Amino acid sequence: MTELQKWNLVQSEMVINHRWCKVRRDEIELPNGKVVDDFFVHIKPDIAFVLAITPNNEVIFVRQYRYARDDFFIEIPAGGFNAENENPETAALRELEEETGYSSQNIKKIATLYNGPSKDTNQLHLFLAQNAVKVSEQNLDITEEIEVLLIPIDEIVSKIESGEISVVSSVAALFFGLNFLKTQK
Repeated sequence: MTELQKWNLVQSEMVINHRWCKVRRDEIELPNGKVVDDFFVHIKPDIAFVLAITPNNEVIFVRQYRYARDDFFIEIPAGGFNAENENPETAALRELEEETGYSSQNIKKIATLYNGPSKDTNQLHLFLAQNAVKVSEQNLDITEEIEVLLIPIDEIVSKIESGEISVVSSVAALFFGLNFLKTQK
């Protein structure tokens, strides 16, 4: 079996450098010597996801409009970091409270996932927040209009199978998180 090799960066330039969208065009040399001169990379910020579960074994979801697909989606709470030095756990708890009004004293990081590592640079930090309780009202950004949904944990898989829950990052986080819960019992 041939040993896999990394690609070599020949040169790189930022083609879009906006605070909401950064795209880099790299020229790369493949292990076979071929050169690809237009390999585009999306520079995306890390995201903190939180699988929050209430004392009644309900998963806390957000339902919101997503402009790019022109539709409404059910997802677990998630968001970017407010500052370069904000740690993932702080970001997860902040996003949970801002988007839903819920918080938890029992939070644990359970995974680091990658959504599209062929073109995207970011990591998805997944946290499990158990015994989440309502502590405040939502504190939404200007682009957010969010409906909070509490879905019993035993209904999650059927909602994924039916397509009601279909955002890949949330589906992956749910399967990973629910499996983690099973192994902790």
